[in-house]
Amino acid sequence: MKPEPPYPLESEVTLITSFQDADPMGVIYHGNYFRYFEEARRVMMEKIEYGYLAMSESGYAWPIIDTRVKYVKAIPFNHKIRVCAKLTEWENRLRVDYVIYDVETGQRMSKAHTMQVAVSIKNQEMCLASPQVFMDKIEAWHLYGRLTQ
Repeated sequence: MKPEPPYPLESEVTLITSFQDADPMGVIYHGNYFRYFEEARRVMMEKIEYGYLAMSESGYAWPIIDTRVKYVKAIPFNHKIRVCAKLTEWENRLRVDYVIYDVETGQRMSKAHTMQVAVSIKNQEMCLASPQVFMDKIEAWHLYGRLTQ
């Protein structure tokens, strides 16, 4: 097992759940958790300047190919949550781990992960390794906690 880099790539966002995200029982519909994970992942990727526009400009799309969610405790609407994301694999695919916490109590409400692979936009082929453009950005972050330019 590889040691964790000095500056792991991670993020957290605080959100208040919306009424429109709830089911008739007043709890957040399970499919909406992915919107919360996505927001934390978006913030994380922006840290290395590799958001969706940069991905596209670099010639790659990164579709999600696998996901897993454990719903620990129901989240009601109008509830303040903290969504944490952490990049835990990046050489051949991206694995992002997530945890949702209740802001007030600190209780874990959900945990999950997503996996993404690079796909060449030009030829629509899946890459067997992460593209060098991404690896350069993640290496700089892991070494310095910021991008070097």
